[in-house]
Amino acid sequence: MIKLYMALLHYPAYNKNKEIVATSIVIHDLHDMSRAARTYGVKTFYVVQPMEEQKKVVSRIVHFWQTVGYEYNPNRLDAISVMDVKDSLFDVIKEIERKEGEKPLIIGTSAKEREKLVTYEFVSRELKNNHPVLVCFGTGWGIPEEFERNFDGFFPPIVGITDFNHLSVRSATSIILDRIINTYKSCSSNDSLSG
Repeated sequence: MIKLYMALLHYPAYNKNKEIVATSIVIHDLHDMSRAARTYGVKTFYVVQPMEEQKKVVSRIVHFWQTVGYEYNPNRLDAISVMDVKDSLFDVIKEIERKEGEKPLIIGTSAKEREKLVTYEFVSRELKNNHPVLVCFGTGWGIPEEFERNFDGFFPPIVGITDFNHLSVRSATSIILDRIINTYKSCSSNDSLSG
């Protein structure tokens, strides 16, 4: 299994006034991102949420699919089996480092241009060379810039053919995972690791 991880950051996040907040859990994000993660071989899909009341929402969803929902759709329980909740991104990084014996390469995503862009080929080669990679997705109005300093690089924004650019995070997740895995399947671990 490849060492691919992903995290949905409910904290820290900007609100529309550029204040740093914790955003609310969106049930559809958890369902759809778990399904994408399970489909594309993500080892763990971390939901970063420090608020206790919000974590209870996640627990209720998991409990539903472990009990009543399992009889209706057992595939959903398989999908959410890759999901885990952590209080902070640092907790996520520490856990991956403990599991894999090294710190993951941390890649951010954004609808806006960022410095330190990396290619899908670069990330795929890191995975081919058995290095852990953590892809971070933001919520609200994006990940605060001062927090982005922890990232090793960013994927380029997903761009359509109109001036409208406002994908849901669950849509962006599926597109990005598809690009990673299809590039992974076609790249060689012997290629240069330059981004």
